[in-house]
Amino acid sequence: MIILKSRREVDLIRESGRILAHALESLEHRIVPGAELKEIEDSVTEFIHQHGATPAFKGYKGFPGAICISVNDEVVHGIPDKRRLCEGDIVSIDIGVSKGGYYSDGARTFPVGAISAQARKLLEVTEAALHEGIAKAVEGNRLSDISWAIQSYVEKHGFSIVRELTGHGIGRALHEAPSIPNFGPPGKGPLLREGMVLAIEPMVNAGNPETFTCDDGWTVKSKDGSLSAHFEHTVWVRKGKALILTLP
Repeated sequence: MIILKSRREVDLIRESGRILAHALESLEHRIVPGAELKEIEDSVTEFIHQHGATPAFKGYKGFPGAICISVNDEVVHGIPDKRRLCEGDIVSIDIGVSKGGYYSDGARTFPVGAISAQARKLLEVTEAALHEGIAKAVEGNRLSDISWAIQSYVEKHGFSIVRELTGHGIGRALHEAPSIPNFGPPGKGPLLREGMVLAIEPMVNAGNPETFTCDDGWTVKSKDGSLSAHFEHTVWVRKGKALILTLP
């Protein structure tokens, strides 16, 4: 069942989302060659706690980290550890925040120093695809209008959509109905209505779309070893134009 949120609930999600957005913003000067993944996690955890909120991923279904940090060919769910970033890497930071009983979810892929032209294009296309999907998250559209907008934009630029992982509803729980695939034909699925809050999150591979899960049970990688990027916003479906709730 898709749960419609009141304006009060949307405001509470937005409060959580602003903390998340500032946490991602605070990392811009920390994502540099030599940065340790665990230290990045610790800085985000401290920031979230300082703002009276809680990292939503810590312990969720047994996940050991407070945030997800995925490097290069890691698609999502990377576990922060003692590895250090290198010049030319790309790193996806996925953060969930819980505050006042409501959740937000957001992600961004950062360049580490100077990156290749292909990596730069991958980041630009994935972020733009997210906004193509958000533009379709309005009352009166169908859920798969979001999916098709993302897929068509990504494939037009020569990259591939990860099929196994999707966006989702969000609110009082971190994951709610509906699931939001990043691929599929337009005009299908539930009718979008004002009050829906959705976490839209394209995951895009530079090579083939196939993935596998590592022995740690969490980290998802591209099967062909190609680079992968991940961008995500939590958005409120409205008439006319969606409102992004994970902005500073």
